[in-house]
Amino acid sequence: MANLESHNGYYLWQYIPSIPAAILFSILFGIITVLHLWRMFRSRTWYCIAFATGGIFEFIGYVGRIFAHDRTGAIMPYVIQSVFILLAPALFAASMYMVLGRIIRCVRGEKYSIIRVSWLAKIFVGGDVFSFLIQAGGAGILVKGDSDAKTGENIIVGGLIVQVIMFGLFALSAIVFEVRMHRHAMASLYNSKVPWKETLHMLYYASLAIMVRSIVRVIQYIMGQGGYLLKKEWPLMLQSEWNRDRGLILNVDNGNGY
Repeated sequence: MANLESHNGYYLWQYIPSIPAAILFSILFGIITVLHLWRMFRSRTWYCIAFATGGIFEFIGYVGRIFAHDRTGAIMPYVIQSVFILLAPALFAASMYMVLGRIIRCVRGEKYSIIRVSWLAKIFVGGDVFSFLIQAGGAGILVKGDSDAKTGENIIVGGLIVQVIMFGLFALSAIVFEVRMHRHAMASLYNSKVPWKETLHMLYYASLAIMVRSIVRVIQYIMGQGGYLLKKEWPLMLQSEWNRDRGLILNVDNGNGY
């Protein structure tokens, strides 16, 4: 029977990770990622590579949790699952930024975007990369499992806050674009045969999932290792379910020709 073990006197885990849950999500993310890669190569939508990479990150992270079940005192499984699961949503978000830009170009709605389309992906992906690097740096400090763990948590919180701000601005940009199209665009553009409105609404749902997930993660790390949300496994499983739903949504839209 698995027991909580310490690493150099520091408990990396506040609970024993569930093998069934880790297996389930590793399989789900593995399937979604393979389907996404297949559709990406078939439709040559290379801008979706960031999403596929995020799916690979999730898969690796949950495989790490499988190995961590009987090795809660080992640093490597903890590092693998912490870093890969933490950073995957930043890659999912990068694909969504590029999808919005392609939607706007596809319906010739550049003048209705509050951000110049040529800069849209650059700005948000740049912010995402910045958030990614901050979180990666914080995770690197956190997994040392020593007195610097609190510093690592604070750095991760900073990176997550950057992610929340950038994603809020992204959602606002998408909403303003749709409202302006509705009010000012010619009927031939607004009612285009290209399913841009459906895709945009799916982006809203995926955006909400990322936003909620990021806010929950901020609360988790503010509460610290001794906080309820990091001492229980169900919050991570709920976030993983949101990530899975987002993966299914974006996989449906991969290959629409944007």
